Amino acid sequence: MKAGKAFADPVVIDAAGLNALIAILKEEGREITGPVKRDGAIVYEEIDSAGDLPMGWVDEQSGGRYRLKKEGNSYFSATLGPSSWKRILHPPRQTMWRTEVKDGTTEIIPEPHDETLRAFIGVRACDLAAIAIQDKVFLDGPYKDPHYQARRDRAFLVAVNCTRAAETCFCVSMGTGPRATKGYDIALTELSGGRFLAEAGSKAGAEKLNALTSEPAIASDLKAAEKSVAGAERQSRHIDRDGLPEVIKANSDHPHWEDIASRCLNCANCTMVCPTCFCTTMEELNSLDGQSSERVSRWAWCFTTDFSHVHGGSVRGSTKARYRQWMSHKLSNWVEQFDTMGCVGCGRCITWCPVGIDITAEAAAIREGRE
Repeated sequence: MKAGKAFADPVVIDAAGLNALIAILKEEGREITGPVKRDGAIVYEEIDSAGDLPMGWVDEQSGGRYRLKKEGNSYFSATLGPSSWKRILHPPRQTMWRTEVKDGTTEIIPEPHDETLRAFIGVRACDLAAIAIQDKVFLDGPYKDPHYQARRDRAFLVAVNCTRAAETCFCVSMGTGPRATKGYDIALTELSGGRFLAEAGSKAGAEKLNALTSEPAIASDLKAAEKSVAGAERQSRHIDRDGLPEVIKANSDHPHWEDIASRCLNCANCTMVCPTCFCTTMEELNSLDGQSSERVSRWAWCFTTDFSHVHGGSVRGSTKARYRQWMSHKLSNWVEQFDTMGCVGCGRCITWCPVGIDITAEAAAIREGRE
């Protein structure tokens, strides 16, 4: 299988090896987060062993629909749920600093950086791409987010190559999957019989694999892994990226925006589940006795009227304007800002939209109207 820089030859481990990897990471004092089944969905939560993974569970997704069912005995058959790794690296609420009044003097106390060592188990290729995009947002340029950087620098990433795609996936057309090519420490491809092809993507990843009981990967293992990942490349949805930023920009008055607005509920689900959305607002929270306060950054969503509210009202007062802002930013303006699109083709916005609005179909409709 083609990969990025090789830090070690691929090896094959079994379920016991996966458990041993988790144990090694825990011995380093890391908080281990991986996919688990909770409340009828696959979400990312703290795990203790491979036994906590959603073995045998498969997801069925379509526009506005998500279901889990029992099928087989694979650890990573389910693709993506509503949560993403953004919730850990860029949490919904982040205290920036606090104040305390002592002896009549106000003291400003910066919030300490989160120094927790973490390991993420089961990061999909599209989410690796999303993390890379957020790295651009928070770490590139003259102004860096120190809280994000502290979490990011302390994260060990174990990727999992997809061997099946959900109906809502379109990562192939976005060039972000289904195979992890960079940005990971270890990448796993699940084979039959409870075995995994393991590849190191960093020196730290190679060191962990060397500590496991494993077998050298032979030609048949590489071929089986390639065939498995190829199955996830068969996707029914896609976005034609060729010239799309210019198409979107040139069609701000396209009548299809009104059609989308007639269906959109302004619920902001698409932004909440998106692994790349990064907008925040600031809150000032004061104690009742007036002796302390804190400034908190929290997630904000461009679908709410107060997001663009200035003196006199909201800049984007209609549903049409708000959806157009969101999609235009993802597929057009983001390229000017960060030299990449803000969409990784994970399909979460399609699945978790209550009315099943499909960004791939809406982008195609805008393009066809121009042509």
